[in-house]
Amino acid sequence: MPIKIQSDLPARSILENENIFVMTEKRASTQDIRPLKIAIINLMPTKETTETQLLRLLGNTPLQIDISLVRMEAHESTHTSGEHLDRFYIPSSEIFRHKYDGMIITGAPVEQMPFEDVDYWSELCDIMDYARENVFSTLHICWGAQAGLYHNYGIKKHSLDKKLFGVFMNHKIDNGEPLLRGFDDFFPVPTSRHTTVHTSAIMRNKTLKILAENSCSEVTLCKSADNREIYMMGHLEYDTDTLSNEYWRDKNKNLPIDLPINYFPNNDASKKPCNKWRSTAHLFFSNWLNYYVYQETPYEYTEDAWFYTI
Repeated sequence: MPIKIQSDLPARSILENENIFVMTEKRASTQDIRPLKIAIINLMPTKETTETQLLRLLGNTPLQIDISLVRMEAHESTHTSGEHLDRFYIPSSEIFRHKYDGMIITGAPVEQMPFEDVDYWSELCDIMDYARENVFSTLHICWGAQAGLYHNYGIKKHSLDKKLFGVFMNHKIDNGEPLLRGFDDFFPVPTSRHTTVHTSAIMRNKTLKILAENSCSEVTLCKSADNREIYMMGHLEYDTDTLSNEYWRDKNKNLPIDLPINYFPNNDASKKPCNKWRSTAHLFFSNWLNYYVYQETPYEYTEDAWFYTI
């Protein structure tokens, strides 16, 4: 089944050319089905790119997905036009009027700033508080994961000596975890960050469960005991050339940057990288939607029965 999007969203033509089944609002209105309602809090500066990346993965399921793209009202975007935001995004205050089956909070290029110095931090905290009572499962990605662990559990992020940059192998901690059902014992995840969360801090919190660690013995994936919060420290949604673009962006600015690990063939940046994580990404998002969103959500939206109707 398709993802439901506005007919003129730029991602539509890209996804249709990739044979991703998308459905316009007009066509969706003729179907007698309740789609899953997913809010995407898009904190990335290149919002159109991130939209396409996430919609590609959300569209590869048998479920119909109704997407709400959300912008932060306290932040002025400098990389995405106001026209695009006004046309395709709802302001963050709008989400408090709705219930959602699922929510995605993306990463953001602000990880080296204290959380409280981020201009939309208070706004984001309100959203995370709201999600804990009004969203069945929230997927936090990279900085979004660190932000969620800090706000919800007081777990701090720490600066790394060097940017963790590349495609890192990860191993499953729990073979029975539905999120990782169908995964190989070791699986690749693109990563690009300057900060980390200490494993010991997560382990001390008995309401959190570690699901996977990378080859550097860092936590890549953990969740809350009730499955309502998923924390993914990497970027499975990344395109094949995303890390390459980051590398050459910094290289051309004469910024200190190492080659991304396990990415370019023979560590030769002149060669086109190969995507090693595509199947992992599709499986991960499908598992999240199926096991922690679709199978937990009621058919009817009612205030009294929101978390009780099957």
